Amino acid sequence: MKNSRLSKFSWALYDWANSAFATTVMAGFFPIFFKTYWANPEDPAQSTFYLGLANSLASIVIAALAPFLGAIADKGSAKLKFLATFAFFGIIMTGCLRLLEQGAWHWAIVFYITATIGWAGANIFYDALLPGVATRKEVDFISSLGFGLGYVGGGLLFLLNVLMYLKYEFFGFSDASVAIKISFLMVAVWWAVFSIPMFLFVKEPRIGRVVPIFKAVRLGWLQLRSTLADLRHFRIVATFLIAYWLYIDGVDTIIRMAVDYGKSLNFSNSTLITALLMVQFIAFPAALFYGWIAMKVGAKKSVMSGIFGYIIITFFGFFMRQEWHFYFLAGMVGLFQGGIQALSRSLYSRIIPHDKAAEFFGFYNMLGKFATVIGPLLMGSITILTGSTRIGILSILILFISGGIMLWRVDIVKGEEYADKYLANQSK
Repeated sequence: MKNSRLSKFSWALYDWANSAFATTVMAGFFPIFFKTYWANPEDPAQSTFYLGLANSLASIVIAALAPFLGAIADKGSAKLKFLATFAFFGIIMTGCLRLLEQGAWHWAIVFYITATIGWAGANIFYDALLPGVATRKEVDFISSLGFGLGYVGGGLLFLLNVLMYLKYEFFGFSDASVAIKISFLMVAVWWAVFSIPMFLFVKEPRIGRVVPIFKAVRLGWLQLRSTLADLRHFRIVATFLIAYWLYIDGVDTIIRMAVDYGKSLNFSNSTLITALLMVQFIAFPAALFYGWIAMKVGAKKSVMSGIFGYIIITFFGFFMRQEWHFYFLAGMVGLFQGGIQALSRSLYSRIIPHDKAAEFFGFYNMLGKFATVIGPLLMGSITILTGSTRIGILSILILFISGGIMLWRVDIVKGEEYADKYLANQSK
């Protein structure tokens, strides 16, 4: 299977499929539509609270269940089954957003939480399939290909959806709200259709003897407890996870706060939307380029260069004054965002035991869900203490510098050797 080009491309294509949810629904239309259509537009504070609560609940559920579900999937060799189950619920709930009428904020929250759990849950098992799809020599490029296709796929559909929203009469819609509802349905169809190659052509490697699902639950729980108790022996993995949590927290904080910061500087909505689209399409070739660079100098050095790139971005954000600065900032984010995400995933896949891939990627995704915990708190606290938002942004440098120092201490070669040795001992 690892020699099948079709299986590699089919795996990467799932990023193209599910990224439409991240762009059109999560980052784009749901927050706006929830405030102005489903919730009370006269009370923006209340809608902000409910939307924040929905995002937090979805993240907490996935973060709490991810390692446990991963352990079950490992024992039952059921990564594809779990991926299909979570993706199915995510797709159905996304499509159901099309049915909701104005004022139905309760159901909008329920559907959004369920869809987000489906999207994030499926990603755990999607990531966990990577070690079985690509060899260690190929894993950096294949992971980068997935992220690159995700940026293009999500960006193309989001571009079409934005045009539908802005020019709804041209597309034959009665008003902008209908265009947005149709966009939710399009995301569900897009996600479903482009997921099909994954289930047709990617074959999950069997690890040991496959056990029934109920027995896998019991064995998965025992495995999770064993891994937690024995994590001190996976010191290299633990160090990497701490480093990842720090620098990816910084990355996510920059991503999430950039638009808000732009609004505080009175930049126009057209500038902010155009910049968001720029990130999507610049990130595609940049992610592929990062995969090529990793083959030349190594994934670890490439991730370190990405961290350095974000240090430059943070400094530039401190001095930003004009709208063209924001476009430049968006271009810089596009250059480094895809690469640092893709190679972090492939780097992690190198140092974990492959027979526990889903469980370990459960921990990886758990930390990803808890990202942007330290960053916004740090930024907000420094802003209050200094009275300057610009100094608050500059404080994010702490996350990138500390994360980079921790990553530099990770010995990837020893991590690979330990993972191989562990797998060999388990197979005896």
